[in-house]
Amino acid sequence: MKRLPLLTSLGVLALTTTFGVVPAQAAPSDVVGHTYVDDNTTGVNTIAAFDRHADGSLTPLAGSPFAIGGEGSGNGLASQGAIQASADGRYLVAVDAGSSELSVLRIHHDGTPTLVGRPVASGGVRPVSVTISSKGLVYVANVGVGGSNYTGFRLHDDGSLTAVPKSTVPVPEGSGVGDVFFNATADRLVGTRDNTSLIDSFTVRANGRLVAAPGSPFAAQSLGPIGAEFRPTNPAQLFVSNAHAGPGNGTVSAFNVDRAGVLSAVGPAYPNGQTAPCWVEISHDGRFLFAVNTASATISSFQINPDGSLVLLGNTSFRIGQGAVDARLSPDGSTLSVTGGSGHVVSTFSVEGGALTELATSPVALPAGGAPTGLVVL
Repeated sequence: MKRLPLLTSLGVLALTTTFGVVPAQAAPSDVVGHTYVDDNTTGVNTIAAFDRHADGSLTPLAGSPFAIGGEGSGNGLASQGAIQASADGRYLVAVDAGSSELSVLRIHHDGTPTLVGRPVASGGVRPVSVTISSKGLVYVANVGVGGSNYTGFRLHDDGSLTAVPKSTVPVPEGSGVGDVFFNATADRLVGTRDNTSLIDSFTVRANGRLVAAPGSPFAAQSLGPIGAEFRPTNPAQLFVSNAHAGPGNGTVSAFNVDRAGVLSAVGPAYPNGQTAPCWVEISHDGRFLFAVNTASATISSFQINPDGSLVLLGNTSFRIGQGAVDARLSPDGSTLSVTGGSGHVVSTFSVEGGALTELATSPVALPAGGAPTGLVVL
């Protein structure tokens, strides 16, 4: 390998590999899990896969990136959740935005993902976000002209994916759905319409079909709702990032969602003084919310009060964070990883309550080409 000079932007020595420029590091600690990124590659789409070590560091899995059968778009999807894992951690479902398909991959004991069967048509055009319930119900948000909708599927024990009959719910073209997401009990589902600043809310029937809540879609509290997540410890509390109110005007909204799916705001949108908060992730204990500010290259930390109101704790900068496109906590909640779209990297932070500290080994490079989006941390 060719040795490069010191990178002042990272403050660490870097080496070139097949993955590009990555920080040099000491021998990694034991492998405790894996991390996956949808590369959204033009032509045959791929997934970048990493071993995740006990110290939080990431190293490329042998054979990565892995072809997943469908085609990526090669440009940004402006969405959260382009790749998701099943509740049991056995399968990945990834969007193939270029071919309007979904790919299912089986995760083997060493973390290697392999395609199950062939990619499945997404039920629309240009899928950008997918969500999987604990019961194996899958919904995808399609945003393309001639096929903008939400469509449901069943993920079976063998990894096959079949469409739920009559599950498709049309969405007006140009809405720009940014995220589709189940709550923990899988009886409510929301979708954010970035371009028109609306939030779709549904209840979920036993047969997998959706019923629009009375009054849905609901007006967002600010421009550009994109990232959405229900509180893990309270399936009736929803949090949505608002990205497009302009420089320094980013906010996060909190809503109560009743049994019929009706949204009611907890209070006014909560400001963070940053620009373009696009992606949200909530700690597994439901106490803290992290909002990734794509244009500011920062992460805002909020405390979540029992009633769902938010208190801003502070903002943490990245080493390379411009264009960040999604965020996920590790299963034990000790680290937060973020994909950087324009930087083609994954950045990882240690988590202590609501405090974030970027690891010395962060960031790690993603494969060249494509437009990486979405990640899964197992």
